[in-house]
Amino acid sequence: MNNFLNRQAFFADGTPFYRLYTADGAEAAGCSVRLRFRTAKDNAASVMVVTDCVRAKMHKSFSEKNFDYYETVLHYPECGTNYYFEIAGIGTNEERITAVYNKRSTMDRAQDYYNFKFYPDFKTPDWAKGAVFYQIFTDRFCNGDPSNDVLDHEYSYVKLHSEQEKDWGAYPHNMDVCHFYGGDLQGIMDKLDYLQDLGVEVLYLNPIFVSPSNHKYDIQDYDYVDPHFGRIVDDEGDVLVEGDMDNRHAGRYIRRVTNKKNLEASNEFFIQFVEEVHRRGMKVILDGVFNHCGSFNKWMDRERIYEGQEDYEPGAYVDEKSPYRSFFKFFSDNWPYNKDYDGWWGHDTLPKLNYEDSESLCDYILRIGQKWVSPPYNTDGWRLDVAADLGHSPEYNHAFWKRFRKAVKDANPEALILAENYTDPASWLEGDEWDTVMNYEAFMEPITWFLTGVEKHSDERREDLLCNPETFEGAMSHHMSRFEYESLYVAMNELSNHDHSRFLTRTNGQVGRIQSKGTEAAEEGINEAVMREAVIMQMTWPGAPTVYYGDEVGVCGWTDPDNRRTYPWGHEDKQMLLFHKEAIRIHRNSTALRTGSYKMLYTAWGILAYGRFDEKERYTVIVNNTQDTVNVAIPVWQIGVTDGSRMEQQLMSSSASFTKVPDIYVVTDGYLMVAIPKTSAVILKDIG
Repeated sequence: MNNFLNRQAFFADGTPFYRLYTADGAEAAGCSVRLRFRTAKDNAASVMVVTDCVRAKMHKSFSEKNFDYYETVLHYPECGTNYYFEIAGIGTNEERITAVYNKRSTMDRAQDYYNFKFYPDFKTPDWAKGAVFYQIFTDRFCNGDPSNDVLDHEYSYVKLHSEQEKDWGAYPHNMDVCHFYGGDLQGIMDKLDYLQDLGVEVLYLNPIFVSPSNHKYDIQDYDYVDPHFGRIVDDEGDVLVEGDMDNRHAGRYIRRVTNKKNLEASNEFFIQFVEEVHRRGMKVILDGVFNHCGSFNKWMDRERIYEGQEDYEPGAYVDEKSPYRSFFKFFSDNWPYNKDYDGWWGHDTLPKLNYEDSESLCDYILRIGQKWVSPPYNTDGWRLDVAADLGHSPEYNHAFWKRFRKAVKDANPEALILAENYTDPASWLEGDEWDTVMNYEAFMEPITWFLTGVEKHSDERREDLLCNPETFEGAMSHHMSRFEYESLYVAMNELSNHDHSRFLTRTNGQVGRIQSKGTEAAEEGINEAVMREAVIMQMTWPGAPTVYYGDEVGVCGWTDPDNRRTYPWGHEDKQMLLFHKEAIRIHRNSTALRTGSYKMLYTAWGILAYGRFDEKERYTVIVNNTQDTVNVAIPVWQIGVTDGSRMEQQLMSSSASFTKVPDIYVVTDGYLMVAIPKTSAVILKDIG
């Protein structure tokens, strides 16, 4: 029966071509939405859109050479927010045949889980859709101001003294928390020409607020940029002597990070930094760590570095009458110096913030959320660390993020709210909480399995997932279905980051970490050809491609902390850099690759081919992750490429290098015939 309906021609998604809010109510509740659906020409007897409460017949609006387009207008909220399409045809014996189309493509019956949804009030910033992000772990990017470097024995943390690394190229230590290379905001500013030339549009900075660690996910003061990243103008005091771990004696550190002159100078420098980034046409988003803080935090003050200072209230660890006592959950009344408090995952260095019992804490964090996206700082959004863990219940978590969104968007309607999340994100992506997430499930993980067979921490290898198109397509279609257009096209698509192994290391197919394999092993047996395949996919997949600093020049590394190696200035893999520049250029210059529709066109063992298309452009991307040259026939008619059209090669990677030679392929009978070399990927564009 399925032969009578050309299911391969069916298509609809959430892009504006297929779903458009009408002008009379584009941003308001109660608006109308125009839905469009595509079928093969003269193939369907009828097309219906089915919502929670209505079945609406769609009318044929217009036709192209191979397709008919059906349309209808629905009114919200009367029609509900969930829908799918039902397509009917007539078989040879005049029997009626039907199919269902939802976010996972064509099915024989409806499945509510995969229904389309629309939220007319939900809009993510247009500047972020398909934008090229660049993630910077500040301490390891560039040292622009040695005067603010952390000193040897400046303070102690996790039973270690702070340590200043003198060799920029040295590998990270296995215990790396208070081991510093000196990267700072001045260093990033000094390299803005480089970032512009690379094609970066948005800088995502790992935490930059006052914190004792190099990673700074243990915030000490949310109100100020860390002077070690900013400016130190008052620099007096002693460092700790050998054997002394008492930070009350760390006079130099206390002066640097609590003296208002240093804190205000650092904030002023940050204002200048953002202004310069904006002047160059780029954006900045900050890392917000609001689930927990650090034991050094001025609200807790376990290190007692704020104790007795006239500019600071007593910390909750120090004094039971502290105004911050309710910010934390204590399990005893053992004051002063109460060690019995709730730590995130049991870590006493990461006190969990107790929102449910403290409206003043909630108000403070909401104010912080507003502060940094407002004048004079004017950053462009937040990445939210372990956002699903905030609070002690799912109910409170959702309630808080609703308040956070309102506060941030009231301050800056164009601010992006992007969350770290490892579970199904759909319940947070309904238009009233997060804008989007770091895209692990619908990008990083499936691509990693398909291309390398190694998961993102390099802790597990699965031969059954390597080159497996069924598991890849299944995982992608399932997880992508949890996003609507507004979220998917701003989702952060990374190959590597500060929490997971470098993708280039994953290409060696080994399982291991720095403590088991050693640092050098992360560079052994790597496959740059597979890395190039991954980059082409990253720059052509729906979402916002995000380059982790150093990936573009061949930096390797096991998972945390080895993934935080320094940027190798003067020792870059120049070929890898040129390849990234070219892939980014193609992405940035294409509306279809930034915000167009996506459709899988062809799969075989180790082979993927998919299309990206909009009203003006049509691209086909082919990936061959096998060790053989493969001849493939790609049904490009499914993305609107017509017979006789020429498809021009934009970029092809190979096992040895890459090329921009504009080879031409002519489409015959709706198919593109290509011989794709081993371990390669190619981007082809329809030029008519």
